[in-house]
Amino acid sequence: MSDYLLSVLLGIIEGLTEFLPISSTAHLRIAEALLGVDLTAGYWKMYTVVIQLGAILCLPVYFRARIACLLATFPRGDRGDRNAFTHPLGLVAIAFVVTAIPSFLLTRVIGEHLERLTLMAIALLAGGVIMWVVDAFQARSEAAGPNAPAGRVRTWSMDAMGLRQSVWIGACQVLAAVFPGTSRSMATIAAGQVAGMSRAAALEFSFFLSMPTMAVAVLYDLYRSLRGSAENPLGVSSIDTHGWIVLAIGFVVSFVVAYAAVAWFMAWVRRRGFAPFAIYRLALGLLVLALAARLTR
Repeated sequence: MSDYLLSVLLGIIEGLTEFLPISSTAHLRIAEALLGVDLTAGYWKMYTVVIQLGAILCLPVYFRARIACLLATFPRGDRGDRNAFTHPLGLVAIAFVVTAIPSFLLTRVIGEHLERLTLMAIALLAGGVIMWVVDAFQARSEAAGPNAPAGRVRTWSMDAMGLRQSVWIGACQVLAAVFPGTSRSMATIAAGQVAGMSRAAALEFSFFLSMPTMAVAVLYDLYRSLRGSAENPLGVSSIDTHGWIVLAIGFVVSFVVAYAAVAWFMAWVRRRGFAPFAIYRLALGLLVLALAARLTR
């Protein structure tokens, strides 16, 4: 397979799975095993960072009108009852800080020791069960809508979130940062639902929290890859024209596919919920377990 076709395939996989609650890391590991490419070292490690960046950049483009509206109402909010800490943008910043500090410290200590396929499969299975159970408990309230008598859902919009919900979601996202296969999207969506948020509100906050969280993590990884190190001597100067074209293809494909996936996901969740993704996680977890057993023979 040519590097150009491989770049297209990996860009599609990254774009489709980065923001769906099904773990992009697990899908890239499966692709790595099936396509025979080592994505953990050298040029291809940097490539995975670049396609992640492409997926991330689709979010500020997709939500540009919403971001402009939130910036215009900061810090008082639409109704004038908010401040810098309780405005949606302030809540995103607080959740980011809650996530970033422990995640950075834990990943430096743990490193890549938790990236084994078996542990990734367990994270997929556990996340699938959690997502399915949480969504099922809220299905009746979601169907009744915001005008129904009080139910499990208390927060129908990101604009109505509270500080405790933000801190709780940020803390739960630490699990996704430390345990590959958990999925940041799954962790934040399920945490938001447990905290009384509707599917749409939890999903929107998940996307907004992804912007600073993933941007900082990916840009840091990209800086290390481009700079080069003793462990990974690859730097900008060692990338030839062919290498830059492969990177550009993956970046563009990931951006376009991720944009389409986000638009589809927002529409889907408002009508149907997360149960199909939970079922998919369970099936994928079993597949990863089988793959891990085959590779250890």
